[in-house]
Amino acid sequence: MNRKVGLFFGTFNPIHTGHLIIANHMAEYSDLEEVWLVVTPHNPLKKKSSLLDDHQRLEMVYKACETYEKLKPSNIEFGLPQPNYTVNTLAHLQEKFPTNDFCLIMGEDNLKSFHKWKNHEVILENHEIYVYPRIAEGIADPTLLHNPKITKVDAPIVEISSTFIRKSIKESRNVRPLLDQKVWEYIDLMNFYR
Repeated sequence: MNRKVGLFFGTFNPIHTGHLIIANHMAEYSDLEEVWLVVTPHNPLKKKSSLLDDHQRLEMVYKACETYEKLKPSNIEFGLPQPNYTVNTLAHLQEKFPTNDFCLIMGEDNLKSFHKWKNHEVILENHEIYVYPRIAEGIADPTLLHNPKITKVDAPIVEISSTFIRKSIKESRNVRPLLDQKVWEYIDLMNFYR
């Protein structure tokens, strides 16, 4: 029997308590045995300049996951050609870890634009998708939500954004409650986002 592993992709710039709440909820309240937080080196849709170095973001994910048995940081995309697409990462992971069944974790807002993803039909054919709710304009295509490969998980709705955290740090505001203690200490020590 293969192990079910959820993949939670993100730039995690920085990783915050919202990410941890969702990842942990998926690990604890679905049939996923583990959740890997996959640090995206460079999302083709985002400006590179606003991103911290890949390894610094990975370091923050390591610090955030330390005390969670079922959450694992992953740098799997660091070695893949850029810009990278999810379909390639999934193929690479499946080859590297044949005894795992990899599932995608995404917000309902991402599911809405899923049809624009490269080879989205291939992804849906070979992988399950676990969707968490978001407060967003409109919802995903209802036909998608009825797809047997898509599971809607009733996770808490957390509206914290990394952009908001970066902006707040720049303005010298206290955002410690929004970050894991070790992540906050690392950001402070390294003088990130100031």
